[in-house]
Amino acid sequence: MNAASVPTTSAASPAISVQSLCLALATGETVVDDVSFEVPRGEILGVVGESGSGKSTVALALLGYTKPGIVVRHGSIDVGGERILGRDPREVRRLRGKVVSYVPQDPGGALNPSLRIGATILDVLRAHRTSPLDDDAVPSALGRVELDGHFAQRYPHQLSGGQQQRVVIATATVCGPPVAVLDEPTTGLDVLTQDRILRELKRLREEEQMAMVFVSHDLAVIARMADRVLVMYAGRVLEHGPAEEVIDHPRHPYTQALVAAIPDVHAPRTLRGIPGVSVGVGEWPEGCAFAPRCRHQVESCHRALPELVFARPDHSVRCFRWEDVAGAERVPAGTRSEIEASASDDLLTVTHLEACYRRGRAEQTAVHDVSFTIGRGQCVALVGESGSGKSTIGRCIVGLHHPSGGVIAFDSRPLAAAARARPLEQRRRIQIVFQNPYQSLNPRQRIGSAIERPLRVLRRLSHDDAEREVGGLLERVRLPAGVAKRFPSELSGGERQRVAVARALAAQPDLLICDEITSSLDVSVQAAVLELLQDLRRDLHLSMLFITHNLGVVASVADTVLVMERGSLCETGAVDEVLSAPTNAYTRSLLQAAPSLTEAAVAG
Repeated sequence: MNAASVPTTSAASPAISVQSLCLALATGETVVDDVSFEVPRGEILGVVGESGSGKSTVALALLGYTKPGIVVRHGSIDVGGERILGRDPREVRRLRGKVVSYVPQDPGGALNPSLRIGATILDVLRAHRTSPLDDDAVPSALGRVELDGHFAQRYPHQLSGGQQQRVVIATATVCGPPVAVLDEPTTGLDVLTQDRILRELKRLREEEQMAMVFVSHDLAVIARMADRVLVMYAGRVLEHGPAEEVIDHPRHPYTQALVAAIPDVHAPRTLRGIPGVSVGVGEWPEGCAFAPRCRHQVESCHRALPELVFARPDHSVRCFRWEDVAGAERVPAGTRSEIEASASDDLLTVTHLEACYRRGRAEQTAVHDVSFTIGRGQCVALVGESGSGKSTIGRCIVGLHHPSGGVIAFDSRPLAAAARARPLEQRRRIQIVFQNPYQSLNPRQRIGSAIERPLRVLRRLSHDDAEREVGGLLERVRLPAGVAKRFPSELSGGERQRVAVARALAAQPDLLICDEITSSLDVSVQAAVLELLQDLRRDLHLSMLFITHNLGVVASVADTVLVMERGSLCETGAVDEVLSAPTNAYTRSLLQAAPSLTEAAVAG
């Protein structure tokens, strides 16, 4: 076997060329080590890996940007024929938007809250266009992402998360740059919006020959979009090859475990996370960083770092035992387990719920005549497009939005409309985890303090008892105890979301409202969190309202599914019946748009 120092396909004048990239903290600890790849024009490279693997750090480096405290130790980056590293920062900034564009994971943080959407798009056009702008430039850009021209007059806070993401994509591609870097671009999108965005990105790739680096934790989306896949772990490339080959026939045990953790709406099963915790920066062992979690590990894996070698001419892998792994049995995935719920003993009853929003003097109905129940120990999934009213229902239940009609009863007692009007015990028993991990945590508060607060306020624990319990809660969501001393800005999006889950569990609730809580989690952590929630349902009889756009997750964890369309329920029933034989046309459209490895394999 020959060492694969540059595991890439040969292509004349690639749109992106990264060679031997090494990034480190200013204190000396390596963050990204020896990363090399090329992306020809008109191709998409999918970059996958757990939170903290370095994939977003590499993506940002393509724009000539590194987070504070990170420096380039060595390597080269060429994007669109332009050298990125070693140039004057002002010159590199002028390339952003014109030569290389960026779509971040958090659309809310990417948009200026004081600028209307149209002004944001015009700013980019004026910065890079030399020819006069057409009157329809902004409406045309919005139309490409399925938004009408009226959105140009709105501010970011007046848009849903999915609508914000579409605006960011429109802004990033409005100047037609030859290269786009997309960091989790479909994270907050429902399946129908995601399908439209992915089709638009494919059109840009095919018609304009745009090269893309597509960072995502959703391997089903990567299987649909990418030509090649780069698998990262602890700052290093573990596997790199054609997408179909890497996903269908993974050579590295880490890739195998990632594939096994993917939820699939067409193949429901119990999801199992990867054992152990990913090592952090400064904790890299002498040998293979994945070895402590690997079921194929041998003594040599702990003594030396494997080289990146060619398993096939276009497929490289960093593993001493890749030949044995390739022929070994896949990571077992159990069939979907059924957890017995007390369906006859209703914990939550929602009857004829109505909810509205005011915009100026106008009143807009968000939820209309919605009724359902959640039994003790039952998991009810609420699915639908962005803006269909799913999150509004969750906010009404937890007391953060005043219903305009209907009754919400918890444990046979009507709930006060506002959370502050409810007794402390009711607030403890109903907890919510929000979609956006960047806005869920106080940026000035350490993680340990954030988790301690519900322990002390809602459960009345002493400072010492609360401090001791924090470590156990972090371990439950697969985070090292040292995270308690960090600030939110020091964590990745997936790590912040796990902290938010731990904080909600600290209250020992009876009902947990999960509002898109897995949308920012990589598949292995998602599997671990869902496995944890299933264990809590089984052991503590925890009830859940699971708001999500991921139908694969619904197929794996829910007992009942409620389908929302424009504020109303259009279909309800047992999850197996609804997902296998939907009676409503809207439900069928959701299922057709849902990414699936099973469907990707058939299409491939």
